[in-house]
Amino acid sequence: MTAKTTGTEIVDLNSLAQQRRDALPQPTTYNLFDVEFTLPPIKSLPFELQERVGDLDNTVEVLKDLLGRDKVKEMYAAGFTFGDLELIAQEWQKRSGVEAGESQASAAS
Repeated sequence: MTAKTTGTEIVDLNSLAQQRRDALPQPTTYNLFDVEFTLPPIKSLPFELQERVGDLDNTVEVLKDLLGRDKVKEMYAAGFTFGDLELIAQEWQKRSGVEAGESQASAAS
């Protein structure tokens, strides 16, 4: 027997969530100093990873999770700078359809 609380409505978001996922841009491949890497759209990241996106203290760890340690080592060897990481983040946000700072604002609000 299932108890139903009076006035409680359950909204099924499954089909709406799938529509949003289907509408996301495709992953984008970037090339910087002859290092090629592919990043998925930011809004497709698993929730536990998305919480760390935008936190500058976690940038390298997020890249390791997404690209693998070997690719990050390749970035180190190519001489990537903090400014290069900032450029990658800006382009990633733009190509993901995310306004600058949006991923942090939505997590914090």
